[in-house]
Amino acid sequence: MLAAVISLSLLGAGLGLALGFASRQFAVEGNPLMDELVAMMPGSNCGQCGFPGCTGAAAAIAEGTAPPTCCPPGGKALAAALADRLGIAIDLSALEDRGPQLAVVAEEVCIGCCRCIKVCPTDAIVGAAKQIHNVLREACTGCGSCVERCPTEALVMRPVPATLQHWVWPKPAAA
Repeated sequence: MLAAVISLSLLGAGLGLALGFASRQFAVEGNPLMDELVAMMPGSNCGQCGFPGCTGAAAAIAEGTAPPTCCPPGGKALAAALADRLGIAIDLSALEDRGPQLAVVAEEVCIGCCRCIKVCPTDAIVGAAKQIHNVLREACTGCGSCVERCPTEALVMRPVPATLQHWVWPKPAAA
């Protein structure tokens, strides 16, 4: 019994040292600009921009293949911050800033087809086949992919209601 414990301990220590050496020897340096852009993104990974998550969008913006305005949840504020960081000028007049939105199910129209559940990237829609579905507010990122998929138009996007948990003191107007 003691021999087995000692041999497994030595094996674990040896493999741990080998992995530690390999991680230092074969380390790959990342793009620091991309890391900064990822930190600025909302992190919802909703896919509205057409890229696989916020990391993919930040990589495309850093490479110059995507404009800083590609993130709909970020809105004008994020687009302006990304443009400032990259040192480029952008026109924000065409960008629509709807603010944060949530999907809402009209229960009288929902037929329970489950198409919306399959496309939700955050599993925010709950329900079963041929039953009314519902959206979990805390999990919904507001991507809108479920709205496009619903055949009965039972899902609509609505602004996030002001509740005690989500209310923010409005900024004073500049005088």
